[in-house]
Amino acid sequence: MSTENEFEGIKVVVIDDSKTIRRTAETLLKKAGCEVFTATDGFESLSKVMECQPNIIFVDIMMPRLDGYQTCALIKNNPVFKKIPIVMLSSKDGLFERARSRIVGADHYMTKPFTREELLSTIKSYVVDAKTQS
Repeated sequence: MSTENEFEGIKVVVIDDSKTIRRTAETLLKKAGCEVFTATDGFESLSKVMECQPNIIFVDIMMPRLDGYQTCALIKNNPVFKKIPIVMLSSKDGLFERARSRIVGADHYMTKPFTREELLSTIKSYVVDAKTQS
């Protein structure tokens, strides 16, 4: 698909209450050269986002305590993090979920399970290509 080093140094936060999803995403992204930070829910993710200043965030919709919609809205309402692309992750592929994701400020929507290609092409279009355009 692309040269591996174009993902070198890209900081990614993966927020999902599923250990399997977090591990899968982390493994795939680290192999591509990304720096990966994971969180199990929205509350935990807020400190991770502040700490590492990621280039892109993947957030699951269905999580305990603070769901993906609330997490996305909180991040997007903060002027410091407003420009970070947020990708919603869900096992549902409904119009309602997609629309609600847009309303809270998500930039993209991906269904689970995702492939390595889907993950990397999303990062490529929102981070790598965005950098070369600016």
